[in-house]
Amino acid sequence: MTTTPLSPIDLFASALHIHPDGVVQAAERRMTSSDSGACQIATFRVEADADVHADHWEMHPEAEEAVCCLTGGVRLYLRPTGPGGTEQMVPLRAGTAVIVPRGRWHRLELDTPSDLMSITLRHGTRLEKRTDTR
Repeated sequence: MTTTPLSPIDLFASALHIHPDGVVQAAERRMTSSDSGACQIATFRVEADADVHADHWEMHPEAEEAVCCLTGGVRLYLRPTGPGGTEQMVPLRAGTAVIVPRGRWHRLELDTPSDLMSITLRHGTRLEKRTDTR
């Protein structure tokens, strides 16, 4: 049983890290790789494409990622899996989510300012600058 006093956690300022042993902690949000072994739940207010690094592809080699749209609207793009393929686009509206497969490159673009939540194991996370920007 915990003896720590209960208090609210600002999900827009901190992340929640869920460790394999069941411990849940408020922690600094990390968008790059982490060796903590914890799954991260992070919530973001985003106003522009730059806030979701739309000019980069992102990939999580060790886990799937749940991308959740809490308010607003975004488009999630999956990079083609082979030469000559086309991007797959998944529209997300308020109250919807998509699960990005492990190891699949993806990116976001905004339709409107939004509140988003991501849930994934960040270990090994990679970012790659887009070369196909319009």
